[in-house]
Amino acid sequence: MFERLEALPPDPILGVTAAYRADPDPGKIDLGVGVYRDETGNTPIPAAVREAESRLLASQPTKTYIGPAGNLEFNLRIVEMALGTDLAASLKERTATIQTVGGCGALRIGAELLRAATPDTVIHVSDPTWANHEPLVGSSGLSLRRYPYYDAPSHAVDFDRLLQHLERLPPGGVVLLHACCHNPTGADLDAAQWAAVAELLERRGLIPFVDLAYQGFADDPEADVAGLRLIARRVPTLLLAISCSKNFGLYRERAGALAVVASNAATARAIETHQARTARRMYSMPPDHGAAIAARLLCDASLRAAWLSELASMVARMKALRALLAGRLAARRPDRDFSWLVSHRGMFSLLGIDATQVARLREQEHVYVPPDGRINVAGVSEDNVDRVADAILRVADTP
Repeated sequence: MFERLEALPPDPILGVTAAYRADPDPGKIDLGVGVYRDETGNTPIPAAVREAESRLLASQPTKTYIGPAGNLEFNLRIVEMALGTDLAASLKERTATIQTVGGCGALRIGAELLRAATPDTVIHVSDPTWANHEPLVGSSGLSLRRYPYYDAPSHAVDFDRLLQHLERLPPGGVVLLHACCHNPTGADLDAAQWAAVAELLERRGLIPFVDLAYQGFADDPEADVAGLRLIARRVPTLLLAISCSKNFGLYRERAGALAVVASNAATARAIETHQARTARRMYSMPPDHGAAIAARLLCDASLRAAWLSELASMVARMKALRALLAGRLAARRPDRDFSWLVSHRGMFSLLGIDATQVARLREQEHVYVPPDGRINVAGVSEDNVDRVADAILRVADTP
């Protein structure tokens, strides 16, 4: 039966990791995989998360199923963290939340809901966007189109073109937005730009689908969702995909949630039934462990405070690494402006090199980044920053 199947090309990001592991060069550097790393190159479990897990294991009485909706305490607390306690409470009757298999599961279930409601829905994604957005959402059968987002020469949001494009979309169009730490560019909307986008979405009758994968990784958990909360106060309908991989360090536990704010409570209750049926047909029940850890942490004031302190240290480190790399690049090429590296947020920025230069970076310099030239600054360190800076400039200066 399977003899007709041909091998598929490697995933554009996972393939980078595989190539890195296969490289025997002892000085190789991995700046591709999208995980946070500490100064030793390890992706740590925050101490507060480890403690919450320890307490969970000591007290958990059963491993029975939790149902398609998932861990209800987690669903409540994670939406409160995203929207804020007061706003979440005011929207509670209009909100349908389901625990999902990571943020990826939230995106896919959201797309399936949109298809069930209106099969000809078009989802508009930023240009560029995370490489997995299109296969995750597009595999639902919905049409995807791109809207202008990034101006490569200036390494900044191309906001005028973004607004002009969104103004032309028909009512009912779905706009996929990155809440913070835009992947892959690192260029986020500022407060005034978020306000303009919120006003446009409301006025034009567009539906925001917000991907919140990095709350707390840009500046802090409150500032990072200011734009999301502004939109949630204004629009009647909102889809929100939440991931706990980065901020809680729960990558392999696949903890996430999809929250849908509907125009009224009755519609929200109907959405809950469709969320549960979609999950039941795809994977039946979500894994509980990661969600239970996050719920326990968020319900404990001391654990939550300790976790926020650890999260702040991660953010400070990433900002320091951005400044370090920008400084080393500028020292080598004072005729160029590398300040964009410092102004970007989160783990990612685009180097602005083409596919040929990316290949050269890997084959000649043994520095690994995805095909789009995205760099994960968390992979930079005091030990390798000079090698990284030299390698980037060597390939960038060679057509």
